[in-house]
Amino acid sequence: MNHDHGMAAPPLSMNGTSGMHYGKKMMMMMHMTFFWGNDAEILFSGWPGRRLGGGMYALALTFIFFLAFLVEWISHSRLIKPGGAHNVWAGVVQSLLHAVRVGLAYLVMLAVMSFNGGVFLMAIAGHMLGFLLFGSRVFKRNMDILSSEKTSDLPPMSC
Repeated sequence: MNHDHGMAAPPLSMNGTSGMHYGKKMMMMMHMTFFWGNDAEILFSGWPGRRLGGGMYALALTFIFFLAFLVEWISHSRLIKPGGAHNVWAGVVQSLLHAVRVGLAYLVMLAVMSFNGGVFLMAIAGHMLGFLLFGSRVFKRNMDILSSEKTSDLPPMSC
């Protein structure tokens, strides 16, 4: 007895490096090794795509750099004034900052999982520059380095 109700599966064919064709639909294959080039999907389906040549790819790399830089800024910033009388409010703001930092860090991680070499390098560069400006000793006074006082609102990230 035939249970497919007269429906046949669409023909399957492989297309080299691009993906699989199911009839007229195209399914993208995910890279499992690092690759170079601007033909990548980063974070969203079809983004940056092939629009504007490499311009959208450059915009995507800039976006990833900015996300990684922002993670470092949030990790090493002091946005909550010490000694405030509203511990509950400070705790809520601290929790929100933590959630934003973790969310941005996950976005960077997901972008790196595109296995595009340029994305990987821009994520590292964003974290490096952010740490250089906000977390390293380069721009701190000697008093700040020697003091045992807390230097940011959030605890260090743990992976």
